[in-house]
Parts: sequence; C-alpha cells; structure tokens
Amino acid sequence: MTLQTPVGIGVIGAGMISEQYLANLAQYPDVRVVVVGDLDVARARAQAERHGVPDSGTPDDVLAHPDARLVVNLTIPAVHAEVSMRALEAGMHVWSEKPISVDLASGRALLARADELGLRVGIAPDTVLGQGVQSGLRAIAAGVVGEPIGATTVMQYAGPDRFHPNPEFLFAPGGGPVLDMGPYYLTTLVSALGAIRRVTAVGRTPQPTRTIQVGERVGESFPVGVPTHVHAIVELERGVAQSTFSWDSALRRTGVVEISGTAGTLRIPDPNMFEGPLEVTRVGLDVDAESVWEAVPAEGAVGGRGIGIVDMVRAIREGRPHRASGELALHVLEAMLAIETSIRTGEPQTLDSSVAAMVPVEADFDPTLAHAVRA
Repeated sequence: MTLQTPVGIGVIGAGMISEQYLANLAQYPDVRVVVVGDLDVARARAQAERHGVPDSGTPDDVLAHPDARLVVNLTIPAVHAEVSMRALEAGMHVWSEKPISVDLASGRALLARADELGLRVGIAPDTVLGQGVQSGLRAIAAGVVGEPIGATTVMQYAGPDRFHPNPEFLFAPGGGPVLDMGPYYLTTLVSALGAIRRVTAVGRTPQPTRTIQVGERVGESFPVGVPTHVHAIVELERGVAQSTFSWDSALRRTGVVEISGTAGTLRIPDPNMFEGPLEVTRVGLDVDAESVWEAVPAEGAVGGRGIGIVDMVRAIREGRPHRASGELALHVLEAMLAIETSIRTGEPQTLDSSVAAMVPVEADFDPTLAHAVRA
C-alpha cells in the first residue's frame, strides 16, 4: 500500500462558511489548500493568512493556480453553476456548497460537461456522510424500525437575518428555507427512503421585508423574494415524509428527522451536523403509554465540513463513484424546485429524475488519516 501525495485544493469564496472548510481541510492529509480566492481580495488574503494557505487572490487566480487540481466553490447560490463550470473548463474537479445551482438547466449542463471532460462534481451537504446520519442508516438497514413507512422532518426558527451580517442572498430566489436548508433534510430522506417521486407543498411569505439584526448594517431592510414558511409532503420510494421548513417561527425546533417503520421510530441526529444521539422507540402493549426511547449505538468517525471532498478524492484514486455526487444533488434540487412550483400552482409535482442508493460509508472511514491505495 502506498500513501498518496495530497491533492491541491483551491477555494473560491472567503465568506462565513469558508472558516469551517479551511479549518477542517487543514486536518485532512489527503488534501492541501494551496490558494484562496474571492472578489474581495483583502478578505481572501485574510483567510489565507489565518489558515496558513500559501497563496490568495481573485477567483481567476485560483483557476490559474498550477498546484490546484480541485476547486471548492463557496460562492453564493446564484453563481454556483457559473463558478463550477469555469472550474471544469479550467480542467479541475469541483466540490460546491449546496445547492448545485438554482435551476435545473444549468445543473444538468454542469454534470454533462463534467462527463465530457472526465471530471468529478461533488456537492454538499456532506453531513450525510458523518457519524450521525450514517449510524442512523445502518440502524435502518439492520431492521431497527422494521420496514420503513415514512418520516417527519422539522426545521423551524426565526430566520438567518438574526445572525448573518449580509443575509439578503438567503431570502432571494435560489435561497429561502427550502433551498438553503432543504438539502440537509431531503438528502437524508433520500439516503434513508430512496429517490423522491412526487411532492406537494403549501407555503407563505409572512414578512415581505426583513431587517438585518447584526453586524455593521444593523437596521437595514431588504425585500423577501421566496416562501419562508413551507409545509411539504414528500413521496419517496420507501415511504412518505412530511417536512416543515420555516424562518418564521418563534419556537425553535430544528434537526428533527424521525424515520418510522412497522416496528418502531428512529430519531436521526440533526442532518446539518455530523454527530448526535440516536434513539429508537418501539410499539408497546399499552398504546396510551408514553414512548420509551432507547439509545442506538453510533460508530465511525464524526467528520466535519469537507469530508465529502476527502471521499471524492479517494474515489478518484480508487476509480469508484463518490457519494455526495452531482447526480444526488441534482435530484434534490429538482425536488426543492418542485416544492416551490407546487406552492405556486397548488398542484402535486412529479419528479423526472431518480438516483441510485448511496453506498454506505465504511465504519472505519477516517478523514484525518492519510489514505493509502494498493500500488
């Protein structure tokens, strides 16, 4: 077995989420961040210096960097597809924050071009590869809940305008609680219950304007262009889920993923996190009794933002599919856009795409250990 030379990574986008990526990628020996780029060159330089990255500059500097083989796209959703396409044309593999794009046409074009060029596209969330969700999937496969029937997911709180200093993009087309947070919950549902077949949804925009609550721009208002309180029925291959996505709730209730089956109900950890408690409750003789929750063991490395990049790098070396794939992301995007269409039209929406079941992550997967392949 031979240890591999770290793959050079170029990061485009030095905003809030880059902090987690840069901190984590520095701990993963399969990769090495060589350059950070942003339209705000000073911000890119500050992040590079903070995390010991040797070079920084503009997005063009990242795409032209001789040591970068894979671009991590951390730009705003509206330009995800554009920036990812530019990276492909520069001959680089791509890992992008979610969603893959804000429309199906550009997402499909991106994957088609990657196939033509023999390059890989990976898309967040990679939380689904972490210890929490993966342990839940193993428990379902082991029959902890019997035959799966359906699920309930809830993500509701007062909204990101209360903590993000520049939140407008989150409330513009391509944002909202469905496209921003939906990838975590819907990707987990697809992993547990199979591809999505049809969605039906209702939604509202109770606050047509929002006011920034933190940072240098406190007090500035901006318009809201998407539904911010959404209820969806999601029909999957192995069950039906009811999902709430809201940025209009005084009651904070997030991270709820409950998979129900013929023998019990399993609580999976928050799909926006990489770990958390797993619990199962089973049907008892007294149907009026309070549910009794039992702990389900978790196994495997916890992980963090960027483990999907490690999986993709290893998959390229091994000649196998990577797990957080562009195809999975495109299927989830179609579902999210179908939810928005159902809200507008009042009609159920049937999806055209499907996606194969994700191959489970090995229990001994550890992104902090250098990967070796057979010479």
